[in-house]
Amino acid sequence: MPDGGNVPVGARDDRGAAGTSAAPRLRRRGRTVRLAGAGALLGLVAGVCAGYLVQADREPTKLPPLSQPVIEQAEGETEPLPAAQDHKVRTDGDLRKLLLDKPRGARTASWVPQDGWLELAEYADFFKQPGEKFRALATDQFRRAAVTGWKTGTSTVDIRLVQYRQEDSMAAADATHNLEETAGSGRTDSTSIPGTGDGTAYVHLRPIADFGVGRPLYLAEAYAWRGDVAMEVWIHSSRPIAEREIKELARRQMERL
Repeated sequence: MPDGGNVPVGARDDRGAAGTSAAPRLRRRGRTVRLAGAGALLGLVAGVCAGYLVQADREPTKLPPLSQPVIEQAEGETEPLPAAQDHKVRTDGDLRKLLLDKPRGARTASWVPQDGWLELAEYADFFKQPGEKFRALATDQFRRAAVTGWKTGTSTVDIRLVQYRQEDSMAAADATHNLEETAGSGRTDSTSIPGTGDGTAYVHLRPIADFGVGRPLYLAEAYAWRGDVAMEVWIHSSRPIAEREIKELARRQMERL
């Protein structure tokens, strides 16, 4: 078989002419690769040098000063906000004055305390488990509760403003959210109260029989909070209650906080 047959190049390196002719071809290919690599490296270095020279000819870009202008502090004492704009001033005063006024022709509800205040135990007694609620209110730093209520025709209205000390938690917001969760668990229609963030009004679609008055009553309720005060509004009636009625009542009450 001639030396130029199908023999691998590595097997032909010691076969005379064929082996001699193959080796130079491999060496020439290696030098070409090395020369190309060296050319690429020289081109890269030349590009970097050219970029450096171009940048060196340019004027340096001015940097902003590290020091900023000193703002002079105003002298004198800052005037406090007027009471109409300071929420804390309003709610630290007589909380009863923030309750809605009784409508003309309405009768004061018999269960409303004469002084308009509910003590901790009295407020807890409104719940189904007063003892448990009492302990929870004490833990939540209950401060006081102002209340009003009236009767008009077949309906009664109950409004409470419950204030917390809020030294360790957002108790007013937490209390509101808990009441909202309970109110929305049955068959109800709900709507947001304008201007209250997450305040919500609920209208129960069926009359409720466990109010201890001897007949089923329809119920609507609304809850919202602002600062350290939680608002509760209830309407009981022998007739279905319109959503706009409870919503408007709650909106007007929250505007006074």
